[in-house]
Amino acid sequence: MNYIDVEKLRDDFPILKKEINGNPLIYFDNAATSQRPKQVIDGIKYFYENINANPIRSIHSLAEQATLEYGKAREKVAKFINADPDEIVFVRNTTEAINLVSFSLPFKNGDRISTTYLEHHSNLLPWMRLKEKGVEIDIVNTNEHFELDMDYYKHIPKGTRLVAVTHASNVTGTVTDIKEITQLAHEQGALVLVDAAQSIPHLPFNVKDIGADFIAFSGHKMLGPFGVGVLYIKKEVSKNLGPFLTGGEMIKDVNMTKIVYENSPTLFEAGTQNIEGAYGLGLAIDYLNSVGMKNIENYEKALTSYLYENAKNLENVEVYSGKSKNFLGIFSFNVKGLHSHDTAYLLDKKGIAVRSGFHCAQPLIEERLKLPGATRASLYFYNTKEEVDKFIEELSKVAIKYGR
Repeated sequence: MNYIDVEKLRDDFPILKKEINGNPLIYFDNAATSQRPKQVIDGIKYFYENINANPIRSIHSLAEQATLEYGKAREKVAKFINADPDEIVFVRNTTEAINLVSFSLPFKNGDRISTTYLEHHSNLLPWMRLKEKGVEIDIVNTNEHFELDMDYYKHIPKGTRLVAVTHASNVTGTVTDIKEITQLAHEQGALVLVDAAQSIPHLPFNVKDIGADFIAFSGHKMLGPFGVGVLYIKKEVSKNLGPFLTGGEMIKDVNMTKIVYENSPTLFEAGTQNIEGAYGLGLAIDYLNSVGMKNIENYEKALTSYLYENAKNLENVEVYSGKSKNFLGIFSFNVKGLHSHDTAYLLDKKGIAVRSGFHCAQPLIEERLKLPGATRASLYFYNTKEEVDKFIEELSKVAIKYGR
């Protein structure tokens, strides 16, 4: 697994030196949020001490510098996913990005939207809400390996305006073929929105190759700050969207009888944005680029394989993830007879941070997995084989002592 020098990189993450309950922290909750390197932490401090001003609105020196840095951040995001800068809209997170589309596309009675059983609530609830407008919602099912029913996408129901699909499940780790889904949807006249919150931090991503109309992801899952996310809107699609929020900066002209709106992305960035968040996200992208997204992908594949290989003989442990042909570093499981919260609590006693509960994917866990919750360990490139070994050791002790 010599794709990257992990030990050297770990020195960049101050929190990884922390102890929990007298044990070295093993942070396996990366699907919820990643940790931040000192380059991002120090950079945000630098912004507040040297750049802090409201951009665009003023012409004084600080404001001009803030405007410049805000623009640079947009350019970094665009280059990172192979988009054009004016296709990048800054939002708070993936949830807001998807809600923006649900409010801004002019859906009407009789339209159809498809989403799937693999979705996080953020790519499910905004569409279900549109039932109030008379929009029909299709929920695409999965097979026993938690892979999507591709036959559905070959025969999308007439009247489908939008296909919404996750790139990677935060429960099963399943990586969906978003390129093929996009091609099939476009052939049948539907737009495509991809929730890429769980994929863009972990592998190279090219929006022009994929072809989707909307891509949503969050900065905090890819080494960036909380409170900043991205919505990619394909240039030719943006002209068909109305404003999500109205207020400062998103208009060209206004008086008491008319409003002339700006074009995207300014149209969708009403009010003062999270400028330092965008700046920090740009620094996070710099860091990811320095490591190399292909290196990250290869390292995580090897580490994930190592985890699954060492976990397959665990006594009293049921594993729900990793069953698809392609999957990311998600390990969802339960100790038989033990609630997921109890498992997470016992592992935390040993300094191991994992997630428990529904993971904001309740229909998948309750209706497909038939569970009251699941425990989840999720990996990132700063995790190590030694941490996996310790995790397996402590999970085995919990399962033997409390499982049945």
